[in-house]
Amino acid sequence: MRSDTSPQIGFDRYIQLDWARSALRVRAGLETLEELTALIDESHTGTAAKKKTRTVLNRLWLEPRSDINDMCDRAVAIYKSDPSTSVAALTWGMAIATYPFFGAVAEIVGRLLRLQGECSSAEVHRRMAEIYGEREGTRRMTNMVLQSQASWGAIERCRQGKEIQRSAVITVGAELGTWLVEAALRYAGRAIPISSFTSYPLLYPFEFDEHLGYNIAQNKNLVIKTDGAGDRLVALS
Repeated sequence: MRSDTSPQIGFDRYIQLDWARSALRVRAGLETLEELTALIDESHTGTAAKKKTRTVLNRLWLEPRSDINDMCDRAVAIYKSDPSTSVAALTWGMAIATYPFFGAVAEIVGRLLRLQGECSSAEVHRRMAEIYGEREGTRRMTNMVLQSQASWGAIERCRQGKEIQRSAVITVGAELGTWLVEAALRYAGRAIPISSFTSYPLLYPFEFDEHLGYNIAQNKNLVIKTDGAGDRLVALS
């Protein structure tokens, strides 16, 4: 039986941004579960497809793992305090904290875009196969993640999806920025140099507040440590 604190491997559905927004709003008490169900019913034909989509949305927003439930609640609080907050950024954070597979694709895409300015889907598939094996499931799930990231405004897929380009940067404020740092740390499972976050491939769609280091220092969910070389690292508190 799966542990309630076990990271999920299979991000195996395309998740459209408006579905994620609806699930977030249900969690926030701003929409009903019936409204989310109706939205999914409009977009899906088969019962199995609807169930699989709901499973991913449940893990992201409605029924997160117990160890990230508090993080999810804080994301909802950020959204409720300012409904113009980027739903893409909030869902991205929940996705990388919940699904290592989603995080791996994001990190690969971010690294390739930073090095080359654009990349091919084939490059992403090849690198994911090196990590998860050359299986049809790996290719299919990678496609689902790429399609979702495009819907969330992170990338544009050109030439029938063969080429990937970065979309316009998504600027995040102080509170959302430190929350994303926490999500990244949960994905990485280790402390990360503060200086790395402004160019961290995992968070490639986002531009952070210029006072990110100060914001991290003020956040009770994060702690700053100094390693043997004198570098400042951030970790979960």
